[in-house]
Amino acid sequence: MWEKFLKRSGWTDIIISFLFIIFGFLLIARPESIMSVISILLGAICIIMGVLRLIDYFSNNKQDNYLLAISVVAIIAGVIIMFCADIILSIFRILIGIWIIYTGIMNLQTIIVWKDYKSRLWLLTLILAIAVIIAGIYVLANPGAVLQIVGWVIVIYGIADIVTNCIFIKKVDNFLK
Repeated sequence: MWEKFLKRSGWTDIIISFLFIIFGFLLIARPESIMSVISILLGAICIIMGVLRLIDYFSNNKQDNYLLAISVVAIIAGVIIMFCADIILSIFRILIGIWIIYTGIMNLQTIIVWKDYKSRLWLLTLILAIAVIIAGIYVLANPGAVLQIVGWVIVIYGIADIVTNCIFIKKVDNFLK
């Protein structure tokens, strides 16, 4: 049971890493376009949600005040997201950097398991985990980092995470014995 769960979890992480790689290549190829599209989509989603809540507010006989507040906040947030792409870019960069560092730290925990089971792959996993953490710190520490560099970091993160998860899936049988 645990073996299937752990392998499925590893494959899920691999699929997510492939999506990160695709997103990274899109950032490299068309950084401004991708960020504009993301800002417009997120803003439009918030505005639509706000308008729907506003319709719900006026069509509701009780007229709950929280519905009005939620709708106004969602509409304002949507407008801010659509027209403040630079701020969104900074927030996005910080979130990606934190996610990359988190993944590297989680991979460090995996290294402890590999080393305890005398696996020779722990050194490769250690190098990849350190590279992932350094990449995450670079993304956080350089607010002027070009989106293309962030795209490369995301691609490298995705590849490192795929390698780590492939090692994990390959070794999960040994781990559970």
